[in-house]
Amino acid sequence: MSDLQKEISACRLCADAFAQTATRHAPRPVVWFRAGTPILVAGQAPGARVHESGRPFTDPSGDRLRDWLGIDEGVFYNRDRLSIVPMAFCFPGYDERKADLPPPALCRKTWHDRVVQALGPVPLTVLVGGHAHKYHLGVRSSVTETVRNWRDHAPHIFALPHPSWRNTAWIKKNPWFETDLLPALRARVQEVLND
Repeated sequence: MSDLQKEISACRLCADAFAQTATRHAPRPVVWFRAGTPILVAGQAPGARVHESGRPFTDPSGDRLRDWLGIDEGVFYNRDRLSIVPMAFCFPGYDERKADLPPPALCRKTWHDRVVQALGPVPLTVLVGGHAHKYHLGVRSSVTETVRNWRDHAPHIFALPHPSWRNTAWIKKNPWFETDLLPALRARVQEVLND
């Protein structure tokens, strides 16, 4: 596993593409996984703050995600407990309107399946955002529909919206997310952590 982590950390496949973005940044893969963890968080791509810190979810989205999972930073950043495997390991940059660019498909095609295979069986996979839903579940439905149908995949997979502040209105519009899904997710997190 350490060889794969080193390969990903050294990856510069998207350097030319990132140089063409509004941010004109260099690749900085954020690698956070270990075989045998009971929880896999499959996300989209690091944001600008994570690009700077080199640690996943070190932003308000991470605070919200940890709250949704019902765990603190100590558990979240314990690589024996939780792996984080996004669809792209680097911050993809912003477009000219300062909107996040999508995760580059090249990263997913190069690394994602290798990492998931190296992790081995994972009791709980948490899919964060539409890109992760589409890839891991093969769905073409909206984020709302996919998350609303969470029971179809539980208790082994939970599909969540992205925990970004941009989704605060979505959360208010869909109260079942907090009243039904989150308690089930938190209970499952505790169950797999205590096994």
